[in-house]
Amino acid sequence: MSLAGVFAGIFLLAALYCGLDPLHHSALHGFPDFEAVKVDLPPWSEVPSDRDALNLLQRSEIKFLNQIQGPESIAFDPLGRGPYTGVADGRILFWDGHSWTDFAYTSNNRSELCGPKTSPFGYLKHEHICGRPLGLRFDKKSGDLYIADAYFGLMKVGPGGGLATSLATEAEGVPFGFTNDLDIDDDGNVYFTDSSTKYQRRNFLHLVFSGDDSGRLLKYSPITRETTVLSRNLQFPNGVSLSKDGSFFVFCEGTINRLRKHWLKGEKAGTSETFANLPGFPDNIRTNEDGEFWVAIHARRSSISYLCAIYPRVRMFILRLPIPAKIQYLLHIGGRLHGMITKFSPEGKLLQVLEDSRGKVVKTVSEVEERDGQLWMGSVLMPFIAVYDLSLGCSLIVCVEDPE
Repeated sequence: MSLAGVFAGIFLLAALYCGLDPLHHSALHGFPDFEAVKVDLPPWSEVPSDRDALNLLQRSEIKFLNQIQGPESIAFDPLGRGPYTGVADGRILFWDGHSWTDFAYTSNNRSELCGPKTSPFGYLKHEHICGRPLGLRFDKKSGDLYIADAYFGLMKVGPGGGLATSLATEAEGVPFGFTNDLDIDDDGNVYFTDSSTKYQRRNFLHLVFSGDDSGRLLKYSPITRETTVLSRNLQFPNGVSLSKDGSFFVFCEGTINRLRKHWLKGEKAGTSETFANLPGFPDNIRTNEDGEFWVAIHARRSSISYLCAIYPRVRMFILRLPIPAKIQYLLHIGGRLHGMITKFSPEGKLLQVLEDSRGKVVKTVSEVEERDGQLWMGSVLMPFIAVYDLSLGCSLIVCVEDPE
């Protein structure tokens, strides 16, 4: 056989292996109806290119290492106590100043299925049983804690904690598939996101890979106890945060790397518009006392993620290769975990970029809560909370405080 014939045979066998995936290594194994949708990402010219050359997040302090797993959201109650955080096994924990104690649950099932696991991915199999509290917000008037549980929907628990009460699990007859984040206005209305009606959180990688546009932006009224849809056909809507004056809120479309402003008052009430383009995949948004918005960036956008977004056929070809989903995920985020946060003005101007581009200290960030000159950073994938002191330095655009 000629050399050309040998190479042709090898190529044919490789093609058959990739097509048949006999060892089930492909990221699409188990998803026979998977579809890839085009993502209209903004061109590179419209994406902020600013970077934190000093990698200031590497100066963060790691707190509670291996005491908590996957602290997605961080909250302090109206009396200033906390933090409170939801973790991977379905509990909401409270730091009393000395130790973590159980505060609340979203599922009444606390069996051994919900016990400790060796990695954050180990909890995925039973999340729909144990619950997965994501966004947390306290009602400043009542002291009630509102919870966006990925599987059990919008929930609430009183100041004393315990088993949370369900408030909403569907809208317009369509069940929530992936309840994610929330915020509350002065009248008690809750604005929250359902990231997908097709993919649950335990399949979040496939939600990212697909570009699924079944996500919704929702409003729950405590008076009527009804849930209405404010916006639909969104690609991975996630973080939500009201402006300081309550005239609008900002929410993110994770797949598109974009922040949107939804007006609540004034001539534009009920309409949405682009607030800002982002350099990566956003997660939660939180407003500080000055009315500025801190946005957690899960990872910077990479060239591969950009090409896969705008060319669904290329994405499908790569996903069919015998490469596990976790490796595909790393390819999409540039090869390694790396933490990044950004701050925007109420007008949508980028004010600050802080990052750990090598992932040496802060590997991923799901949420940023500014409190008393410090940034408390949660991460759905990490076993700790990172705290950055704003007096240590600032980068690159505007300093929050000039370091002495």
